[in-house]
Amino acid sequence: MARELGLQVHVLRARSDVEFDAVFASFVKQRADALVVATDPLHITHRDQLTALAARHSVPTAFSLREFVVAGGLLSYGTDLADAYRQVGIYIARILKGTKPADLPVTQPTKFELVINLRTAKALGLTVPSGVLAIADEVIE
Repeated sequence: MARELGLQVHVLRARSDVEFDAVFASFVKQRADALVVATDPLHITHRDQLTALAARHSVPTAFSLREFVVAGGLLSYGTDLADAYRQVGIYIARILKGTKPADLPVTQPTKFELVINLRTAKALGLTVPSGVLAIADEVIE
């Protein structure tokens, strides 16, 4: 889809938090316009470091978990974890009542949330359209 939109995608990888600085330097050198950070235990553990690097390099960054936006990231769009945990509770209750796990259907997340940090947008010199703010589940001001 990116190519259809005339966008170029660069995949950058860090195997440890020590590599984050080099990855951001490479990102800036490539003159990319924005960054999407994949959900990964390494990234979640070091979300403060990632959001600080994004701020230092003035990189608009999107994440899949709201915790990154609370830490200073620009925006997130992803599974509502509270809803996902509720679904896990429902499954556990069914198992405790005797349903065999193999008999339970595989489900996918059905509730997603969009979180926007307006302080970060302002620091990046970005204006978030009012239509986007209207559909956001949470706006951090």
